[in-house]
Amino acid sequence: MKVENLADLRPIKVKYGVPADLEACHTGLVGGYVVEGHVPADLIVRLLRERPPMVGLAVPGMPPGSPGMYVAFGRGVRYDVFTFDKTGKRGVFATR
Repeated sequence: MKVENLADLRPIKVKYGVPADLEACHTGLVGGYVVEGHVPADLIVRLLRERPPMVGLAVPGMPPGSPGMYVAFGRGVRYDVFTFDKTGKRGVFATR
């Protein structure tokens, strides 16, 4: 595994086709896919198992209750984990 801390992730997001409205604070490359934002680990495992024809998964922003976004009381908010491909097509991979 290679980890790089960059001051500006925008060039990486553009290079790997992350749509601007799906951007978040982290961008990862896993098994040939882009993982953008606070995507739950079990969904990354599902992505790698199913190998759907897409660029990657994204959780835009930083939804309370998503992985790493601790919520002291309650469960956080419901949020969608989106798929995206090179043509701009999107879908919902899961809702949490």
